[in-house]
Amino acid sequence: MEQKDIIKPENLVYGKPKLMNDQAMHYCPGCSHGVIHKLIAEVTEEMGMEDKTIGISPVGCAVFAYNYLDIDWIEAAHGRAPAVATAVKRLNPDKMVFTYQGDGDLAAIGTAETIHAANRGENIVIVFVNNAIYGMTGGQMAPTTLTGMQTSTCPYGRDIALHGYPLKISDLLAQIEGTCLVSRQSVQSAAAVRKAKRMLRLAFENAMAGKGTSIIEFVSACASGWKMTPEKANRWMAENMFPFYPLGDLKNK
Repeated sequence: MEQKDIIKPENLVYGKPKLMNDQAMHYCPGCSHGVIHKLIAEVTEEMGMEDKTIGISPVGCAVFAYNYLDIDWIEAAHGRAPAVATAVKRLNPDKMVFTYQGDGDLAAIGTAETIHAANRGENIVIVFVNNAIYGMTGGQMAPTTLTGMQTSTCPYGRDIALHGYPLKISDLLAQIEGTCLVSRQSVQSAAAVRKAKRMLRLAFENAMAGKGTSIIEFVSACASGWKMTPEKANRWMAENMFPFYPLGDLKNK
């Protein structure tokens, strides 16, 4: 083999970001969290913000995000990440501050913190992973669980008369004056990953420019919670989640 035929690691087109630690992930096969982690690492590196980025991770499947991304992290109580992020950003306005939250955390116990942080126009990024279920604690119904969708706490399917409607929290946040960007993305395909990364980069840029609160919702699969194979979960997400939570920008100032 000639020297020119040897592919060096630094010349690889698609490699692991330097900010991702050599730690085996605990996420289930087919979970979207790992890909989203990678996008955050890539955007942070490309912006040269490795030493200025602070992540706020509350309770949920991503509670151990600090094991995988080599940035500063603060652990928040369940649902309180936007409140903690508010304090961190106001005390450190030169830092890039983001929260990393699931649907149960952001749209249930943390509804007030989320809405009021956005209403104040805090210069933070809220990364919202919506898989329509409580993935970590046993697959219970979440505020975002679809009508008719079965979970461990609504085994016959979500009943609107009993449980209310699925909550489109990002649509609500888009109506708030303090938000500058609300975008709904996914990572189920290469094309979707590329677009999601562009919107995440824009959100980070908005926060550093003091434009207000940016929310990037990731419509995601939970193969274990949905009791499906990863392949089937991705198909089910496209056929059922996307029609109710359509991808695209809800607000972009």
